[in-house]
Amino acid sequence: MNCEHASEMMVDWLNNQMPESERAAFELHLNTCPDCQKELQATRQLWEVMGNVSVPKPSDNLPIQFYTMLETFKAAETKKVKKVSFWNELKHKIEALLTQKNLFRVSYSMCLLFIGLAGGYWLNERRTPDYQGQIQQLSDQVQEMNQKVMLSLLENSSATERLKAVSYTKEINQVDEQVIEALLSTLNNDSNVNVRLVTLEALAQLANNPKVREGLVQSILKQDTPLVQAALADVMVKLEEKRSIKPLQRLLEKDDVDVIVKTKIKETIKALS
Repeated sequence: MNCEHASEMMVDWLNNQMPESERAAFELHLNTCPDCQKELQATRQLWEVMGNVSVPKPSDNLPIQFYTMLETFKAAETKKVKKVSFWNELKHKIEALLTQKNLFRVSYSMCLLFIGLAGGYWLNERRTPDYQGQIQQLSDQVQEMNQKVMLSLLENSSATERLKAVSYTKEINQVDEQVIEALLSTLNNDSNVNVRLVTLEALAQLANNPKVREGLVQSILKQDTPLVQAALADVMVKLEEKRSIKPLQRLLEKDDVDVIVKTKIKETIKALS
């Protein structure tokens, strides 16, 4: 059994759903593979985090409202079938009622009917549950879950899990200060170049936040990898961030900066000037 096959079977093993014919081979591989052991530990942590997320309780009025809507739909469908005959019958009744003798009574009855409908609509609006509020509350809980999962995975020792953590930013509509600080810390301190590059891409998507833009500018002098330095220069051009000119010029003065990167930085400074 190789690592790829073992990775696909970890969820079944955690849920005790793995066939006995494969369990022995999986556990044998697990005992001899440190990488798979780390990945299994990260997967277990993720399941524990997701298991602790509370499920919102539906409103007690939800079943009532559902069946009310269902009955309304049924009634509407029945009316469609009888629509032609109904309008013909109604036409004859109106013609019979709208005689000079009954005109005043009909007008008076219509006024009462209008007042009754308006009052009923007003009372119904006041009693109707706030479904929009419930949907927003559920959305907020999902966002909070995504942030918890992301922050937990960023601390994982596996670069693969940290890459997954950064990808969770796409699922978060409004990132808070804690998430921004975690992403900036990953960009500046992560030992894996790929993780830093993916984090830079995620932060560039959040550049409408002033703190993110400031953090990206400050990150220029903290990078020592040519790939990340060049990628940061490209991001500064896309963001048209003129505050990056000074740190880029200081980066040019360093002797250990790659020659190709220096050429890239010069082009960036020229584009921003």
